[in-house]
Amino acid sequence: MESFLRLWIWRYIKHKLPWYYDVSTNRKPAKYLIASRVRANINLRDSNEGELWREFDEVTKEFLDLWGRVRNGEVDIRNVPKSEPSLLDLITEIARRMLRHCEFCEWRCRVDRTGGRRLGVCMLDSVSRVSTYFHHLGEELPLRGTLGSGTIFFTSCNMRCAFCQNADISRDRFNGVPVTPRDLASIIVLLRLEGVHNINWVGGEPTPNLHNIVEAIDLLAKHGMKILDQLGEEDYEHILSVKADFLPYNFNKGWAMYGNEVNVPMLWNSNFYMTPESLRLLRVVMDIWLPDFKYGNDKCAFRISRTPRYFEVVSRNHKVVYDWGEDMIIRHLVMPNHIECDTKPVLKWISDNMPGVLVNIMDQYRPEHETDPHSSHYNPEFRELARRPSRDELMEVYRYARDLGLNFELISFEKKIDIRYLGDPDSLVDRLNGDY
Repeated sequence: MESFLRLWIWRYIKHKLPWYYDVSTNRKPAKYLIASRVRANINLRDSNEGELWREFDEVTKEFLDLWGRVRNGEVDIRNVPKSEPSLLDLITEIARRMLRHCEFCEWRCRVDRTGGRRLGVCMLDSVSRVSTYFHHLGEELPLRGTLGSGTIFFTSCNMRCAFCQNADISRDRFNGVPVTPRDLASIIVLLRLEGVHNINWVGGEPTPNLHNIVEAIDLLAKHGMKILDQLGEEDYEHILSVKADFLPYNFNKGWAMYGNEVNVPMLWNSNFYMTPESLRLLRVVMDIWLPDFKYGNDKCAFRISRTPRYFEVVSRNHKVVYDWGEDMIIRHLVMPNHIECDTKPVLKWISDNMPGVLVNIMDQYRPEHETDPHSSHYNPEFRELARRPSRDELMEVYRYARDLGLNFELISFEKKIDIRYLGDPDSLVDRLNGDY
């Protein structure tokens, strides 16, 4: 934990991620621990969905007030008893109801996923499957820290990106192993005891798994460390079967606890193609957001990712989270031959609508799946994406982002810079010009 606290990058960006920083270092309780103290004044079983949503709107106001007082140091939730039923129970019940007419993402397929007779775009029924989970050491520095980001990779996706680097799991819904909410809660505790700085819900895409994720978080709040004690040997072997760490990690309760409760920041790593309803539920349990913003126009989004109304939906969701004042880092992947139509419009929109937000302009695009000429899945329709972005393209993007005043250099270049020179007034873009 001390090595995480001493990371050089906090000197420059801690004020941009203050809540995440405090939760990851156990100085503050994660949102789910706060939500567990907010009472839902409704009969969950006998109320209809509309009544549940109205109650949610009311108690969310109480949650936001309590969260604000926790942030300001006015309230210590260790002195506040848990509620039954809580706001977490209410969220879990709403997500279960939504699953019967699924509207987690903006495809709004409205299929009943509980019976499995009809499937929507994500091709999932009610069961979630995890391909792998592990200490991810390749995420942004404040997320991977020193012991990694606790990534949980779900199978399947609600987009069909031709260049998907995880096509083996996003296109194959049967990859990995089926997991229950209790399995997921156990994975959370195991990873946090091993020192991960957050739980990173990713895929594929996590959105279709919203019902199981919120129930797992509810179970975590209720049972904490005891969740591992409740696992049978067979269950334990089941969840370990997809743990993909190469090195063993020791357990240390000091990394995991706020008082006597397991405390871990929840990170939503998503394509951000969810509905406003899903976003409202997630607001109560996510401590930091890591959204993608791929396309600057709907034509490219539909042709390359088979996703309609992309810009409208994703820009709306980004703006909502920003206006809520949440901690977030936006990712944008630079694609070859798509600078003018996608990258520049995305960066300009962020500059105009989300000033000061941290942006990772990613240079690691590589041809995969339908864009890889050496793949059996190659589709010549995407020949303009069959190479990496050039040095000239990347430098053009970086200079454009700098001219817009975007807050991107430290997050985007942290693996390339020499921290001894961070005091140099020259732009990191100019300093790194020779590296591309």
